Formats: sequence, structure tokens, C-alpha cells
Amino acid sequence: MAKRGGFPGGAMPGNMTNLMKQAQRMQRQMEEGQKELETKEFTASAGGGAVEATVSGKKELLKVTLSQEVVDPEDVEMLQDLIVAAVNEALRGAEEASNELMGKMTGGLGGLPF
Repeated sequence: MAKRGGFPGGAMPGNMTNLMKQAQRMQRQMEEGQKELETKEFTASAGGGAVEATVSGKKELLKVTLSQEVVDPEDVEMLQDLIVAAVNEALRGAEEASNELMGKMTGGLGGLPF
């Protein structure tokens, strides 16, 4: 006779075993996807392409490119604003790719019995 609340013989039922295997497989896929994402670069521009920023999938700024015509010593604030806008847009691209990856990985969780 099984103990109350336990499984006979200490073994997990088939569904639980399959669920654990699925979770492990999903974890491996997420790790692989994250590694792949970290190798990607995301570039965005502001000011009609006058400022361009590139960030990594790790959300680190890699490069800022400025066109000569945007470098105006009389209007440093505009240049600063354009840099911030370009960097933020590139970071949004990286974040969207990360969210898309997570959505693909967790999309099948809706049917879990929680």
C-alpha cells in the first residue's frame, strides 16, 4: 500500500517523467538560443542616419558612428540626444530579439497542468 501523498515505490508516474525531460530539453534550447543571441549585433540610427549605434545581444554598446555633418561644436546637445536615441533604439532591437527567443521557448507551456 502506497503512502498517502507519495508515489508507489518512489517512482514518478510516466507523465511526470516526460514533463521533467521536456523541461530539461527546453532549458538546453534556451541556453543555446541565448548563446546564439549573444553573438548577434543590433544596429539603429537617429537623425536620418547621422548617428548609428551598434549593440551586442548581451546589450553592450559596441560602436557609435557619427557623420561629419552632425558634429557641430555649437550644438553638442543635439549630438548627445541623437546618440542616446540611436543607442536606445539598438537596445530595443536586442531586447525584442531576446523576448522573441523566450516566447518561442516558453510558447508550449500553456498546456502544463499548473
